[in-house]
Amino acid sequence: MKPFIATAFLVALLSTNATAAVDADLTNIMRQWAHVNYEIDGDAQEKAFEGLAKEIALYSEAHPGQAEGHIWAGIVHSSFAGAKGGLGALGLAKEAKKDFEKAIAIDGNALQGSAYTSLGTLYAQVPGWPVGFGSDKKAQELFNKSLAINPDGIDINYFYAQFLYDERKYEKAKAHLLKAQSAAPRVDRPLADKYRQQEVAELLAKVERKLSRK
Repeated sequence: MKPFIATAFLVALLSTNATAAVDADLTNIMRQWAHVNYEIDGDAQEKAFEGLAKEIALYSEAHPGQAEGHIWAGIVHSSFAGAKGGLGALGLAKEAKKDFEKAIAIDGNALQGSAYTSLGTLYAQVPGWPVGFGSDKKAQELFNKSLAINPDGIDINYFYAQFLYDERKYEKAKAHLLKAQSAAPRVDRPLADKYRQQEVAELLAKVERKLSRK
């Protein structure tokens, strides 16, 4: 099984420059997610994600027609899966998949195409049949859609670079990581940006080591 990548489950991933449909309650959930995902670990992190999953479930149920709520439900479930790990995470990954699909059905452009980025990451990381639903082909398709919407975003370029790295396409991965490094900072997401840029730098160092061996 491919390991779940907690930080890859975005999806500090969201570029919330378009915040028209993001209210104070959802903004609070987003900030909690960044703290739990990056600043807590071990059993405490898993427990915190469990509580956050309940909170976002109430929010998305209260706003069934809002794509942003479903996107964040998927992010929380995905991140919870990353913290949980193992076969027990697969059920959470499937819940996240449903969340992202609901968001896309409502508005695929919401939060600059973040549902496509998140769902693409799931398809890239989840095991394939018969264990799970993973598919590199589907992941590529979803990443392409997200890049068409938000070609300069930090998250899409980081997660696509991770996918390319796993595919051993190091030159292309480097190009997307450099785009991620130069992405405009998100004023309302300073914590997420701080840690995402650390992840970008770490992956870029790995890519550079691979390229130096050629």
